Amino acid sequence: MPTKEIIQQIGAFLDLAGVLVIAVGVITATVVFALGWWRTRQLVDVYRSYRQGVGRAILLGLEFLVGGDIIRSVAVSPTFISVGVLALIVLVRTFLSFSLEVELDGRWPWRGKGPVSGPS
Repeated sequence: MPTKEIIQQIGAFLDLAGVLVIAVGVITATVVFALGWWRTRQLVDVYRSYRQGVGRAILLGLEFLVGGDIIRSVAVSPTFISVGVLALIVLVRTFLSFSLEVELDGRWPWRGKGPVSGPS
């Protein structure tokens, strides 16, 4: 099997892993949400936990998807167009990751462990 094919298969595997991580994470968070709501009947506390679980699954899945894109774009077909498309994809996914990080932790990733100050 040629090296280019192996690299493409690795990229496809990482894409599949990213999709599976997101899907399994969302399903797991949904089951935990349903069980928590069933036990407590308090939607607010359980919903926040649900959002965090879904957000973490998406963040981890995005990391796998970016890895797959990098492998395919740089290792398989390193043209200026493919690298430019990769740069845009990574830019969008990085923005999504930062947005999710702020949503989950209530602070920018480069800040300390304290919550973001501001109006509640």
